[in-house]
Amino acid sequence: MASVRKVALAYSGGLDTSVMVPWLRERYGCEVVAVVANVGQLEDFEAIRQKALASGASSCYVVDVRETFARDYIFPALRAGAVYEGRYLLGTALARPLIAKVQVEVALRCGCDALAHGCTGKGNDQVRFELAYQALAPHLKVIAPWREWELRSREDEIAYARRHGIPVSATPEKPYSIDQNLWHTSYEGGVLEDPGAMAPPDMFQLTVDPADAPDVPHYVQIGFEGGFPVSLDGARMSPASLIESLNAIAGAHGVGRVDVVENRLVGMKSRGVYETPAGTVLLAALKDLEALTLDRDTLHFKELIAPRYAELVYYGQWYSPLRAALDGFLEVSHRWVTGTVTVKLFKGSCVPVARSSPYSLYRHDLATFGEDAAYNQKDAEGFIHLFGLPTRVFTGVHPEVRDLKVEEQVGG
Repeated sequence: MASVRKVALAYSGGLDTSVMVPWLRERYGCEVVAVVANVGQLEDFEAIRQKALASGASSCYVVDVRETFARDYIFPALRAGAVYEGRYLLGTALARPLIAKVQVEVALRCGCDALAHGCTGKGNDQVRFELAYQALAPHLKVIAPWREWELRSREDEIAYARRHGIPVSATPEKPYSIDQNLWHTSYEGGVLEDPGAMAPPDMFQLTVDPADAPDVPHYVQIGFEGGFPVSLDGARMSPASLIESLNAIAGAHGVGRVDVVENRLVGMKSRGVYETPAGTVLLAALKDLEALTLDRDTLHFKELIAPRYAELVYYGQWYSPLRAALDGFLEVSHRWVTGTVTVKLFKGSCVPVARSSPYSLYRHDLATFGEDAAYNQKDAEGFIHLFGLPTRVFTGVHPEVRDLKVEEQVGG
């Protein structure tokens, strides 16, 4: 076993990392520095700090990076339209590279020679953390207790915690794995491991049941500049404040729930339930504004790269050159994606209903079905003739494709 003197542990105060503090000390005989990144989870951070110290950590650093998370991670992914497999808005995946960055910064400041995380050997997060470590501090040793220790289940962890006097909120009867940050809340484990079972109604924390949402629709206006949200109902806000406010508004109307079976990077399928109220509204509003302000080719190309951007985030490749290069394209493509979009929220639905922009490419004189002088409809004949030229050439060489047979219809 390699010698470890001091390890920086990405600490949440949850079940996994709570038992890792004494486990690391026992297994490696090392000092443990707990690192907590405040990415918007609704937690008592002083209580978490005290819990880490009581569990045996020599120190615990709590770093507030909510604005950094919103500005430098969430909003670029939003601008990219990054949605994994068309449904998951990447709340957990976006937070991991930032949490790892905070952890590395503390580790270097404190003279640590190792980094540890609480990710299981079956999940995506182990990849996300360790790819970030490789990018930011490849010289530090990485310890992944879930890949080493004798504890094989959450029930084993709960028993271990009790033996060491560590209080945990999870129980064998309800061992949900909950991850929460500014962008979303996710749920895995327990009854959710059966994809045929419905999620318990009392599980949700950010959204009301759409059936219980107000019977009157609510309208919100989102302001964008350069593809990034900057205002809510006319009031300019910081990125984190805007997300927090919109989470409350959209969540009260049941917006943002998804229940999915997704393909993990490690090769298995998993079931997750996500609440992303603000993200759902912002994505719908941005796509609506893009339709107004981006030319056809740029919009279509952006739609091509969106799933690739989502894969990079999901796969833990935030610090990859390709992700940075795609952001370079988006920085140029979205220079004029500025304006406002009004969105209707009603019983779980989120529908853009009005939009405006000083850089709108929509021209009434071209689009109108009424009389106009800007568009000569006779020009369409020549356009269609030239547009169909490849088809006419092909069918001239291969006339069999035109050999259409019409079955005789019997009856009347």
